[in-house]
Amino acid sequence: MTSSSLSPLILVDGSSYLFRAYHVPYLQALSTADGHPTGAITGVLNMIKSLQKDYPNGNIVVVFDAKGKTFRNDLYPEYKANRPPMPDDLRCQIAPLHEMIEAMGFPLLVIEGVEADDVIGTLAKQASENGIETVISTGDKDMAQLVTPHVRLINTMTNVEMDEAGVVEKFGIRPDQIIDYLALMGDKVDNIPGVQKCGPKTAVKWLTEHGDLQTVIDNADSVKGKIGENLRAALTQLPLSYELATIKCDVELEQSASDLGPSEANVEKLTELFTQFELRRHLADLKKGSDPQ
Repeated sequence: MTSSSLSPLILVDGSSYLFRAYHVPYLQALSTADGHPTGAITGVLNMIKSLQKDYPNGNIVVVFDAKGKTFRNDLYPEYKANRPPMPDDLRCQIAPLHEMIEAMGFPLLVIEGVEADDVIGTLAKQASENGIETVISTGDKDMAQLVTPHVRLINTMTNVEMDEAGVVEKFGIRPDQIIDYLALMGDKVDNIPGVQKCGPKTAVKWLTEHGDLQTVIDNADSVKGKIGENLRAALTQLPLSYELATIKCDVELEQSASDLGPSEANVEKLTELFTQFELRRHLADLKKGSDPQ
């Protein structure tokens, strides 16, 4: 089946699911007999299998963060500075997981200098421009900025799908206001500065009243109380926060969204990998003749 006959395009945020699977208690307990952890591998493979079931004609593309810094670190050296290093028992699962995904025949993208979000954003924009319906599989709230009439989100762990109306229902603002919202609140996990003490309710209130971040900035003098002081104190760094929170949608890629499609699964390689990492259920499905695609 060619990529043009597959719909929708399903962009999997592999890094998001990798970390989430790693923190699931029952998955953390999984390992091979010689002690190699396999919980995150199992979790991500299960999520991909769930997507295959829910979207049998979907064109699945899996995207992971590359090692090293990105352009956001150049903009703001403190970006993600609070994050601890990746645990060794998670790091050792990445290479075999990548091998399995490629052996399953799915395109796997790992692009240096940007984050997985940026690659996904670029592919989603290209797909939209070509009239290709797109589903982004992620648990990352920042991706809500990418939602359009042709792009929606699915959280495979909670099975919640989010379109434009879903973004408004969840956040109280439109998808095109999400970056403004993120910039105002900042992000402690990513170490993006925001307006001190500005939480979701305040950010939504300001954006409902003023429409966008620039208009909030232009009207900062009218905001009373301590929160007004905090807003005015943050004015000089809000444009930076906005830039850090913006998913880049013009990453240079060797293949465009319309070029990416599945290849034939390498059953021999999958058998070897599933056996090596003692993934018995996946191995049984393979032996039963379940097409890994």
